[in-house]
Amino acid sequence: MENSKVWFITGASKGLGLSLVKKLLQQGYKVAATSRKKESLEKEIGANDNFLPLEVDLASVTSVEKAVKSTHSKFGSIDVVVNNAGYGIGGAVEELNQKELNDSFSINLFAVINVSNAVLPYMRAQRSGYIINISSVAGFAPVQGWAIYAAAKYAVVGLSEVMAQDVQELGIKVTVTLPGGFRTSFLSNDSLVLSQSKIDDYKEVHATHQRYLGFNGVQIGDPEKAADVFIKLAELPNPPVRLFMGSDAYNRAQQKLDSIVKDMETWKDLTMETDFK
Repeated sequence: MENSKVWFITGASKGLGLSLVKKLLQQGYKVAATSRKKESLEKEIGANDNFLPLEVDLASVTSVEKAVKSTHSKFGSIDVVVNNAGYGIGGAVEELNQKELNDSFSINLFAVINVSNAVLPYMRAQRSGYIINISSVAGFAPVQGWAIYAAAKYAVVGLSEVMAQDVQELGIKVTVTLPGGFRTSFLSNDSLVLSQSKIDDYKEVHATHQRYLGFNGVQIGDPEKAADVFIKLAELPNPPVRLFMGSDAYNRAQQKLDSIVKDMETWKDLTMETDFK
């Protein structure tokens, strides 16, 4: 089977990204994929003329631009970008040090911007393209103990919603996905960071972290099915701007929406007091 679209996927050496790369190559797409170590991609995928493994520092604009240029040089276009790279970070806000904060935003948010800025000139020239930014249900309905992670993922949602409007006239589409829990390595030590500093007063926060670690390996989400959804999205003429992924994400989002509507109505009179009369 031959498919003409060229995909560029970040964080592709494991989890959702790896599942997507393998499925795309099986279906005949051309795929460029990034990882911190090129060897990990080569080991997982092997030799394939339709595959370009790239060692990229997503926090570096220069590194990202070089990878995007290499992709376009090899395949002639960049049609679908999946900003998949990211990791979880837990801790009360005051427990996290400056490096932990900076590292989290560098990958969970600024990498999305770096990649988007690098591919958009090519997509503008083509007058076509599709960017899928992977946020999290935590970017809409966060939970205790993950404030900084939620902050970055909220930012990805807002970024994507406005970017979708900005690039619409150029023939470019943007979707932000908000997955729930998927049975990947996300809750393992190589994808999850907990603050080095612990403040004893935050007992509930720390208990929440332990509960979440207990979900590892039993998450409801199937990464193979998620890969199928990404491919379906890329073939839609009018994909959604936002898409929750998984029944757990849907249910958390619905509860949050109900809570928002309740609060708006409860405090409507106070809200209206700020208008000029």
